[in-house]
Parts: sequence; C-alpha cells; structure tokens
Amino acid sequence: MEHGTRQDLLGRLVEEIRAATTPHPLRVAVDGSPGAGKTTLADELGIALRAQGRDVIRATIDDFLVPRAQRYRRGRFSAEGCYFDAHDHEALRQVLLDPLGPGGDRRFQLTVYDHETDSPLSPPITAAAEDAVLLFDGVFLLRPELIDRWDLRIFVSVDFEQTIDRALSRSMASAGSADAAEIERSWRHRYIPSQQLYFATARPTDHADIVVYNDQLHEPTWDIRPPHRPERPGTGMN
Repeated sequence: MEHGTRQDLLGRLVEEIRAATTPHPLRVAVDGSPGAGKTTLADELGIALRAQGRDVIRATIDDFLVPRAQRYRRGRFSAEGCYFDAHDHEALRQVLLDPLGPGGDRRFQLTVYDHETDSPLSPPITAAAEDAVLLFDGVFLLRPELIDRWDLRIFVSVDFEQTIDRALSRSMASAGSADAAEIERSWRHRYIPSQQLYFATARPTDHADIVVYNDQLHEPTWDIRPPHRPERPGTGMN
C-alpha cells in the first residue's frame, strides 16, 4: 500500500500506464461508484499523459446509456435496474473497446447515446494512434461482460456514505439542482444497492490492477497489484 499527495498518485498511475505495453491502444478502465471521483481522476490522468505527448482518448459510460424507458423499466429507484438495464455493453464493445483491442482496426466511436435528448447518436468514426491511451470512466466496468476488454483496470474506492455527502454538495453548488431528499433517495435505493450487487456478483476490487482509496482527495492511498495476474476461474466472458 502506498500513500501520498494527489500529484504522487498521478505520477504513479502515469508510470503504470507507461509500463503497460500492448500492440494496440491501451484500454484503461477507471471504475468506481457514483461520487467516488473516477471522472475527475480520469480527467487528471488525461492532462498528465497529454503533457508527456501521449495521445489520449477520453470516454465515459454515460455515453453508452440505453433509452430512459429501458433504464427505468423496473422503476426509477430500482438497484437491479441500475445494474442490469442502464448501459449498452454490446455497443460499447463493438464501437470502442474491440476496435481498439487485439486485431482491431483502431477506428472507433466515443458515444452511441445522448442522455439530454434521450436519443441515439452516430458520431463520425475516428482513427486512433497505435500507442494511444483510452481513459474510460464509469460504473460496473469490471463486470463479466467487460472484464477482458481492459488492458489496465483501476478501481476508485470511497465509503458509500461519503459518496452521498459528495452528491449533496455537488447538487447544492449547481443552479437548478434536484431536491436533496430526492438525491439521497436515489443514492440509498438505487446507486448504493446496485454497487453492493456489483460487489457481490463481480468482485471488482479482486480484479483491479490498481485500487485507489479516494476518501481523502488530497492525500489518497493506493494499492498496485503485480501485473499480468491470471484470471480467477469464472471471471472471464460468459
């Protein structure tokens, strides 16, 4: 286990990314619960890597949602709906992860869905450099449908109660934000139970190459596991 400043963490993560060599773009998962800080960490990593001249592709699971009616077909506060119904993993594999992976042509799309208009998107296809780094943040990234699509797996861990506090603080800071009681209900009935389901079924921290303990944003702790660990039985693709 290591600990240090935020810059220390970013420096170590950059080192790990530089050491992870592949014959295709490096696909990095930045997983974690809502409010854990995974999007911020991925953005910070992108800045650090670009400063060193690395070609960075930034993408997020929020651009691979399914239409609202399907996401909430079990109810707005359903944890099972959040885990099973929210994201289009097949499209994510087809248009982004597989093209950037072994045998892929490196021609990819960053999104298939616009959550503001609740409508599908078909952006232009982009070609990636062979040594590019995909930094992909989101929830449930180390589940069986996706586990073998990543070349480096980062999990951002935070106490669930703290994620509620962060969500409420973020809401208060934004104009026209939702009611605090509604936000807390979403976390306690949908988001946190869906993460508990994820931990029980997929055991994401067991399969992460790096776990970042992000409770203290400016003084994080992290655990970097030995590279090229063999998959445990039953954790590959179904």
